[in-house]
Amino acid sequence: MRLAELRIKDLRIVEEAEIFLAPGWNAFVGANGAGKTSVLEAAFLLSHGRSFRRGLRDSLSRIGGNGFAIFGRLQRDDMSEHRLGLARVGGKLESRCDAQCVGIAELVQGCAVVCFEPGSHELISGVSEERRRYLDWGVFHVEHDFLVQWRRYQRALRQRNACLREGGNDAYLEPWEVELISAGELIARHRAGYVDRLRPVLRGLLAQFLGELGDPEFLLDQGWKTGQSLADALSEGRSRDRERGHTGRGPHRADWSIAFERAPRREHLSRGQEKLCALALILAQARLFAMELGEWPVLCLDDLASELDRVHQAEVFAELVSGGAQVLLTGTELPQVIDPSTNEVRVFHVEQGRIDA
Repeated sequence: MRLAELRIKDLRIVEEAEIFLAPGWNAFVGANGAGKTSVLEAAFLLSHGRSFRRGLRDSLSRIGGNGFAIFGRLQRDDMSEHRLGLARVGGKLESRCDAQCVGIAELVQGCAVVCFEPGSHELISGVSEERRRYLDWGVFHVEHDFLVQWRRYQRALRQRNACLREGGNDAYLEPWEVELISAGELIARHRAGYVDRLRPVLRGLLAQFLGELGDPEFLLDQGWKTGQSLADALSEGRSRDRERGHTGRGPHRADWSIAFERAPRREHLSRGQEKLCALALILAQARLFAMELGEWPVLCLDDLASELDRVHQAEVFAELVSGGAQVLLTGTELPQVIDPSTNEVRVFHVEQGRIDA
């Protein structure tokens, strides 16, 4: 899939922009703070309904503006075309697909964008919520009932937590636990299946980027003890859950980690190695998406030249050229591994929120 057109209004520093993108490589070049990352952020918002940058949603709007709006014209490999829109109006997000009002989930289902950016190392060193989001984005695009089960689970979790805080007895907890167990075990199976398919793809990329660390292992923690049913885990944890007022076990507590033969804990990795590990995870997810759905997602690479040395830049470039994905990248200058005389790349110059081809 590819974004043929991207329109941005009042997003960060960008007051208004209309960008016609090439199906292959697109480079946004300009000084720091010029608004380059906002272009990638706009594409990412259409695919995730949130930014990859941390901070309040209100900070997305241009200073002095009342909200923001993004429009994307998406072309799929099956020759279909869709018009996507996301706007923040009056403090609320509004999303559209082909001129119809839709929920964020429906918008995200139709558009796939992955991004490697300076904060991506938090996939390794950050909080577990980031790692669950990574996993669930991949599962969401291949398991059509995943969202339904996740919503069921979240509703039951809120109700069980309310009962715990109110001191409800086992009879009050039981109906919500039945829902938690039914939806939660399906969620866990979907995640485990996705990880099983991701592992061999990821292993090859980690060997390429971090071969000096030895064999990698992707370890999935489902959120309760291995070999134990979710029903037993909830029953066993009731007393402690009542004391704390929330449910301590289940898919909402899931996490994962990567252990290397010569770096068994994430604390053993340097910041540079964390970035390479995160890059391998993002590229592996994109490649698996292409293998299972028959087309690559759009790939965004923010400030690639400052995040990776030239050798690894060249490896990433070769990987993506061979795959045929659409790529949006930013930098203060065009990365040296890209030769405009031999590589087809559309270059956009960015200056104080203005974007010119």
